[in-house]
Amino acid sequence: MYGTITQYMGTAYTGLGISHKYDTLIGSASETVFLKCPPTNMLSTALHEIAANYVKRGYDVDKFMDPVQPEKTDAIFVKGPNLLFIQASHPVALEPSEIGGRHRVISFYDVYDEKKLSERNGLIVENLAEAEGALRKALQSLTDAKGIHDEWEAVNIKRMMWEQHENLIQSLKEELFGTIRLNKKTTVSHRLIGSLTSGGAQDFIPSITKRLERRILIKGLPGTGKSTLMKALGVEAERRGFDVLYGWCGLDPMGVDLVQIPELSVCILDATQPHVYDIERPGDELLDLVSMCVEDAEAEQEIDLIREAYTEKILDATGYMQAYAQAENRMKVTMDSAIKQAVFESKSRVLLEFP
Repeated sequence: MYGTITQYMGTAYTGLGISHKYDTLIGSASETVFLKCPPTNMLSTALHEIAANYVKRGYDVDKFMDPVQPEKTDAIFVKGPNLLFIQASHPVALEPSEIGGRHRVISFYDVYDEKKLSERNGLIVENLAEAEGALRKALQSLTDAKGIHDEWEAVNIKRMMWEQHENLIQSLKEELFGTIRLNKKTTVSHRLIGSLTSGGAQDFIPSITKRLERRILIKGLPGTGKSTLMKALGVEAERRGFDVLYGWCGLDPMGVDLVQIPELSVCILDATQPHVYDIERPGDELLDLVSMCVEDAEAEQEIDLIREAYTEKILDATGYMQAYAQAENRMKVTMDSAIKQAVFESKSRVLLEFP
């Protein structure tokens, strides 16, 4: 019987810079294979093949996708043996801390034809500079957008009926968990579920939640306690011994956008911008926080101005991300044209020989 594949975002471009959860993933892996290589599209293909190999053998696999090119794979995690294969030089630099133990490094720096690289050096440097400049502008636009979004939240925080919000959390705790306490240690996982990409905001919520029986879709305005509610339910699940997966996304990597409790086959998620979801299958239900926000004409006028400024910054960030993606992909294609194919394939086969 074949295993399954669940897709997550590998890294996220946020208002606080580039974010990832690879440190916690490496910490939970029984063995991590660090793949060291310059920027390339070739390792994505190799990782895809490794994932397919394990799925055919019956293992479930988590795939971590590249937000610049969401169809490309940056890492895979094989459940069961808890084996992680990860591009460890790009887009984020990761170093092994347990060489000779749980960590192994495979370098692909020697698969390049030095003469061809030398001939293409000018083009590589040009595209690298263009990519770095566009990324810097994209991240600055996201930082500006987060500051504006914080103002938006502040307006709504002041007009929320927080006592009702607390009562709702308590009611959900009782409804989800009752008197159940599991006699085991909880396992907590952290995953990125989405990011701003070159094509706008993208998430993998359908992949993450496809095998769950129940999805609670939260509808709320910025600052109305969506993250607070999900964190509270996650902490309660941990306290009672349930396994919990926290999903993080987009603009603010400090907020929670999804909490999954596999043993209950339930997921609570923020179903508002930038990842809008509505009831679309059996087991879906809406949780309304909008009605807990007191209507205020003056506040609405203030929010209209904030929303306009926020939208403009997000559009700026998306445009810069498109420029970044184009320049980076040109650089990768140029680098890949200097790869000695036979040497690369030989090294890639080694990865397929892991148990």
